[in-house]
Amino acid sequence: MALDPYKVLGVPRTATEAEIKKAYRAKAKALHPDLHPNDEKKAEEFKQASAAFAILGDKEQKAKFDRGEIDGDGNPRGFAGGGPGAGEGFPGGGGFRWESRGGAQGDPFEDILSGMFGGGGRRRNPGPIKGRDVRYRVEISFEDAVTGARRRMTMADGSALDVNIPAGITTGQVLRLKSQGQPSPTDGPPGDALLEVEVAGSPVWTREGNNLRMSVPVDLKKAVLGGSVDVKTPTGSVSLKVPAGSNTGAQLRLKGKGVQVSPPGDLYVRLEIVLADPKDEGLKRWAEGR
Repeated sequence: MALDPYKVLGVPRTATEAEIKKAYRAKAKALHPDLHPNDEKKAEEFKQASAAFAILGDKEQKAKFDRGEIDGDGNPRGFAGGGPGAGEGFPGGGGFRWESRGGAQGDPFEDILSGMFGGGGRRRNPGPIKGRDVRYRVEISFEDAVTGARRRMTMADGSALDVNIPAGITTGQVLRLKSQGQPSPTDGPPGDALLEVEVAGSPVWTREGNNLRMSVPVDLKKAVLGGSVDVKTPTGSVSLKVPAGSNTGAQLRLKGKGVQVSPPGDLYVRLEIVLADPKDEGLKRWAEGR
């Protein structure tokens, strides 16, 4: 369910614009990821606070929320997802799912956090106004998140963009595409496109930080005598040496074959011993002790 932006920012529904901005500034200062690297809980709280301000910091969006026309994610109430087309693929999009909605006027990060990190506050006469940012949700493959990739994505308006997907990206992180949002109404710079990423699961690998894990079947003969098996990694197949006397549950490490950050993570392979031919007569005689 969508969060209540008033509860997220800790302000009453009667809060003024200045009180909302003050509450968001306090939240952002306390939770900003630059101050808490690798703290996923604070990063999630920061994201929620930013999403809440995107609603309450925009007069039009705030009015719609107060009237019950949209929920805390900016989605129309009474509809599943983000409106027509949400959750559906677009031609040429490679299976990417998009959900689009306008954000607050300009970028609340730049406006509110500028004063926090040494920049000036909003001027009384700001001049040309930046266009609205547009937010999308996009699903990327597990492999692209592990290795990084450059993909051409078809946007909701039909335009195609080449997007760099950095290795190591995780669900919930946001990619910013400069100047790909809505045009300015006053000849200012266009807004940005914000791509909130969702990483698809994999039937082969699971991820733990920058390391990957998987299971590989090994026939009984190789487990007893030793040998090698082909292992599929996100960067291609490799040959893995299986020591003689291996058993189910043994784990072997492929160094540098995990998430391709710097330094890259490792891939841990769990061996599962199987019978190449369960009906093999020689195996049956051996088991019977003949």
